[in-house]
Amino acid sequence: MYPILSKTTYMCGLQCQKRLFLHKKHPSWANPEDEETQSIFQAGTDVGVLAQQLFPGGVNAQEGERWHNQVTAKRTAELIPNHEVIYEAAFIYNEVVCGVDILVRKGHEYYAFEVKSSASVKPQHIEDAALQYYVLSNVGINVVDFSIVFLNTHYVKIGDLSIKDLFKAESVLERILDKQDFIGNNISTFKKLLRQNQIPDIEMGSHCNTPYACNFSNYCSSLIPQEEEEIEEFIELDASITIDKDTWLDYTKDWEYPMYFFDFETVTYGVPIFDFSKPYQKIAFQYSLHVQFEPNGELIHLEYLGDGVCDPRLDLVHQMIRDLGSSGSIVTWNMTFEMGVIKNLANDFPEFEEELNAIYNRIVDLMPPFRPGRAIYSEAFRGSYSLKNVLPIMVPELSYKDLTIQEGGTASILYGQMKDLDVLENEQLRKDLLEYCHLDTLAMVKIWEKVMETGRK
Repeated sequence: MYPILSKTTYMCGLQCQKRLFLHKKHPSWANPEDEETQSIFQAGTDVGVLAQQLFPGGVNAQEGERWHNQVTAKRTAELIPNHEVIYEAAFIYNEVVCGVDILVRKGHEYYAFEVKSSASVKPQHIEDAALQYYVLSNVGINVVDFSIVFLNTHYVKIGDLSIKDLFKAESVLERILDKQDFIGNNISTFKKLLRQNQIPDIEMGSHCNTPYACNFSNYCSSLIPQEEEEIEEFIELDASITIDKDTWLDYTKDWEYPMYFFDFETVTYGVPIFDFSKPYQKIAFQYSLHVQFEPNGELIHLEYLGDGVCDPRLDLVHQMIRDLGSSGSIVTWNMTFEMGVIKNLANDFPEFEEELNAIYNRIVDLMPPFRPGRAIYSEAFRGSYSLKNVLPIMVPELSYKDLTIQEGGTASILYGQMKDLDVLENEQLRKDLLEYCHLDTLAMVKIWEKVMETGRK
C-alpha cells in the first residue's frame, strides 16, 4: 500500500494540522522557495553525505539522486541480510514511510543514526527520531540505540577535514521511548484528517514559526478578513523626531574624531572550509567603512570584499588594521556583533591580537539611544530600533528598497555561492554586495548627522 505519511508530513502535522493538509492536498499553494530555504536544505544534504564516512563501507539504499519511498524500502529489505551498514534505509509501517540516514547492524542488533546539520540536539529532532523508531521497531528491526549526529562547534579545522572530530553523536533512545505511546494516536489523527476534504480551520499564531517557518504562511495570511469595515484605518504616524539632548550628549561624550562608521558582513559554514575555523563560526568576508576626520568634514569611504574562494580573514585583518588607524571612535549599529567578530579574529590570528584588541576597545554603538525610552524618539519608529527601520524616518532620502540585496542574511548566502558563478555573475554579485554594505555605513553617517543637526535646533 502506498504510504500516506512520511517523516516530513508527520512533523508538519505536529506543528499544524492545517499545514499537513495543505502540504498533501494543495502543495502548489506553498510559498515560493527562497534562496535561504534552498541553502539550508542543501547544507543538510551535504552534511548527511559527509557523516556516512563515520561508518565507511556501507551501501546506499537510495538509487539515484531522488529518494523514492517504495523503491527505497524494497531495496532496503533486499540489502539488510547481507550488509552491516546501510545509508538512506527506508521502511514502511502503518502507511508511514521513514528513512534513516545510517543504519548499522551488529549481529541481530541495530544502531540507528540520524544526521542533522545543527550544532545540537533540538526538540523537533526527538519527535522526528521517535517516529523513525516507531516504524523500525514495528517492522521487526531490533534497534538497541538511536543517536542524533550533529556538528561539533568545538572542532577547529586544521589541514584535511577530520570527520570523527567534525561530528558528535548523542543517544536519544530514552527520550524517544517515552513518546512511543503517542505516535500511533498521532498517525491515526493525521490519516483521518487527510481523508477529509475540508481545510482545517486553524488561525495563524506563534505555531506558524515553531519549530520551523511554515511554507503556507502566504496562503493563510490571505484568509485574514479584508472587508472594508474590518480594515483598521491607516493612521499616519508622526514622523517628527524628539531628542533628549542631555541624554544624547552624556551617551556620546567620550566619542572621538576621527569617526569610523563601520560594518561587517559574515558568512557561516556548517562544515568549515578554511583552516583555523569551526562549524558555524562567523567568518568576516566584507566590511564597509566611512571615515570623517572632523565634524562636517569630508567623508572618505573604504571597503573590503573577499573573492568567495580563498579564506578572506587574513587579508581583511591586514587592510582593516590599516584603514581603522590608531585613534578615534569606531561607530557600529549593535556593537556586540562587530565585537564578536573582532574577538574571533584575534583568537584565530594571535599574531594580530594586540592590534585587534585595540580596535575592539574603540568600538561604540549608535543603536542604544534609539531604544524606546532612551534619547531619541519618533512615533514612526513603532518601537523598533533596527537600522533598516530607523533610517527611512531619520533620513527619508536613503532606502534599501532599490538594492538587489536588502539584508545581511541574503548577503551571506549569496557570498557563499560566489565561487560557483561565472565571470559576469560574479562581477554583478560583487557590485550588489558592495552597494549593500556601503549603505549600512552611510546610513549610520547620515543618522549621526541628522541627530547632531536636530539637536542643535
